[in-house]
Amino acid sequence: MSNAKVLPLLEPADEAVAPCCPPLTERPFSAGEAETAARMFKALGDPVRLRLFSAVASHEGGEACVCDISDVGVSQPTVSHHLKKLKEAGLLTSERRGTWVYYRVEPSVLAAMGKLLTTASAT
Repeated sequence: MSNAKVLPLLEPADEAVAPCCPPLTERPFSAGEAETAARMFKALGDPVRLRLFSAVASHEGGEACVCDISDVGVSQPTVSHHLKKLKEAGLLTSERRGTWVYYRVEPSVLAAMGKLLTTASAT
């Protein structure tokens, strides 16, 4: 007889990966939209986080192993902390493969960020 237990699968903590806000010039933000945008901008307001986000977004193949992006002038635990903050803000997703964690910026996140900072169209 085996002592193995079947563990339930956990759903990702952040179902909504992409920040969802209209362009700033379209209309005033609702409280929820402002909260989402502020969380995103706050996460990107730190130079180390912005460098990490840029390193992931520009990495070949659209994803980067933490081992490839950790050279940003801070210790590895600090890199992990900043990557966690970027994930919490919905800007990055991650996947563990063996020993390493791979991060990616979903295309929908970049599209939403670009849309947020554009002028609303008159169409």
